[in-house]
Amino acid sequence: LQGPWGQEDPHSWPLLAYLLTCCIYPLASSCAHTFSTMSTRARHICYFFDYAALSMYSLGSALAYSAYVFPAEWVGSTFHHCYVPVAVFNTVVSTSLSCYSRFLEVERPRLSKAARTLAFMYPYLFDSIPLFYRLYQCAAQSCSEPAVLLHYRHTAFAFLTCFVFASRLPESLAPGHFDYIGHSHQVFHVCGILGTHFQMEAIMIDMAQHQDQLLLPTPLLPSSLQTLCSMGICVATSLAVIGLCSLSLRFMPEP
Repeated sequence: LQGPWGQEDPHSWPLLAYLLTCCIYPLASSCAHTFSTMSTRARHICYFFDYAALSMYSLGSALAYSAYVFPAEWVGSTFHHCYVPVAVFNTVVSTSLSCYSRFLEVERPRLSKAARTLAFMYPYLFDSIPLFYRLYQCAAQSCSEPAVLLHYRHTAFAFLTCFVFASRLPESLAPGHFDYIGHSHQVFHVCGILGTHFQMEAIMIDMAQHQDQLLLPTPLLPSSLQTLCSMGICVATSLAVIGLCSLSLRFMPEP
């Protein structure tokens, strides 16, 4: 807030929204792990909030990508105009699907795992379309943008996070030996936070590099109102989904 792009600069709002979501999703995860032991109902509700926070993080990433990471030739295109609204829709789908997956855990555990993995992979892949294009163009042209290496690191950790979550390595190879240290869920969190760190550094570099472009009066970047509306819609719908799922817990099969 007190940096070169403070709250008075409208072009800093996507960055601030992104940074807010970077704080919310680890906090929600920490709370879920801390308070989920209170009861079975509390466990489900805690993880509903955890999933909603992850979905909000995907929207924060989309806002930052739309403002600072989009390839120059895509800026102002139809895809650019639809990018954030689709990301908002994806957050609703992601939160709904991930929360619903908890109702499948007892009777169809594999389907539950697949649904939860899809719920978080799909928004990430959509958000990363402009980034993947930039990385492809950079590899083809042998560019030397300083942010590209950080984007590569972020992408590598993102896919490693998904792989560890889906494969349950290493405890699936040696059950009982990694219950306290080295469990896949611990590795999952470490890889996720490292990926966010590299993503944040890359976005900051991209924003600094495009500072002159951002100072131009252009309606192509998300305004403060668009940013707040997107985040508000995400929060409202996520809370509605969490409320509905919480009320439906009494119909969930007992383990």
